[in-house]
Amino acid sequence: MKNTSSLAKILSIDIGGSHIKATILNTKGELQKAYDKVVTPTPANPANVVASIKKLVSAFPDYDHVSVGFPGYVRDGVIKTAPNLGTEDWKDVDFAERLTQELGKPTKVVNDADMQGLGVVSGKGFEMVLTLGTGFGTALLMNGHLLPHLEVAHHPISKKETYDEYIGEKALERDGKKKWNKRMEKVFEVLKTVFNYDTLYIGGGNADKLNFKLDDNMKIVTNEDGIKGGSRLWTVEHDPQTANPSA
Repeated sequence: MKNTSSLAKILSIDIGGSHIKATILNTKGELQKAYDKVVTPTPANPANVVASIKKLVSAFPDYDHVSVGFPGYVRDGVIKTAPNLGTEDWKDVDFAERLTQELGKPTKVVNDADMQGLGVVSGKGFEMVLTLGTGFGTALLMNGHLLPHLEVAHHPISKKETYDEYIGEKALERDGKKKWNKRMEKVFEVLKTVFNYDTLYIGGGNADKLNFKLDDNMKIVTNEDGIKGGSRLWTVEHDPQTANPSA
């Protein structure tokens, strides 16, 4: 087992379409301070987001590493898409390197659903995580380790609509909860058939609007449940045994 004491305190940042939130965790994923947040700037380009993050954490206690959940497709810390922030401004931005330079600490950046997924899964078998919010976030993990990220949100679910358009925030507001729930039942049937997951975790701000019975291997989780993801983004790599939060 590798010693994780050198990680000490981890600054965990969640970038959303409406707010940027941050806290500090220990290596067990336990909060060392309450979450603070600021409104996501407009326009939400890299320079403005970095400035908002620096302002947000300026009075935070010391930290040693940084974890960031980003609302888009991320590969090796480089942003490829940012549907809710503006892809043109973000495409091919090495955000991990930029924040490493700006904050002065080693930084990892992953998709926001991926980071939440690390915090909520059991670490046993093939697990899938959904976030129902502004859009439709997904993460896939095998035995507690992240698999390559798939932007399921942008795949068609009907002749005219992607998952984002079909069950995202705008669809819920436009069509109402009853129709949205019918659509969610259809989505769950598709996901069950396509992915054959062992467990499905459902989070995000709209998860509590589901009003039908879920399968026994489907669980509602809160943002607080996913807090450990910011820590596990570092500690799982150091020690695969920590992939199981229940251990």
